[in-house]
Amino acid sequence: MEETPGVTLASDGIEGKAWNVVGHTYTPKLHSDNAFLWHAVIPAETFVPPHIHPTQDEWILVLEGELEIEFNHDKGAPGVQKAGPGDTIRMPRGVAHGIFNRSGATATCTFGVAPARKLFDLFIALDGVTDPAELVRLSALHEVDFLPPPDAA
Repeated sequence: MEETPGVTLASDGIEGKAWNVVGHTYTPKLHSDNAFLWHAVIPAETFVPPHIHPTQDEWILVLEGELEIEFNHDKGAPGVQKAGPGDTIRMPRGVAHGIFNRSGATATCTFGVAPARKLFDLFIALDGVTDPAELVRLSALHEVDFLPPPDAA
């Protein structure tokens, strides 16, 4: 798929699409073979569990609010970093990361991945899915590998 010239308005998603994925609202803004960008509204006290993109680099530009990113959950010693408005979070392919909004307020941001691979189709499949096992199953089919939860301390 090739990118086409034009403007995606702030209020719109590509083809009028918006998805509910893990309680977040994802609105696609750009989709080509090379990249996929989406706007996200991340309510307080929600998260994306730790996972790995083996075929994509991912990044987040925080617009409003604060996010915490936990890196390397799979290595047994997660590193937590905080990001606020204007900050860019870099999540290279193959690096485990979880995304958490523990701030008490809604956060908004723009996500991107490159190359696009199967993530656009994953969000179509995940729209409204609430069963964790189904989320993990569908994600694995679309090149996103969720990690088991950490051991209870």
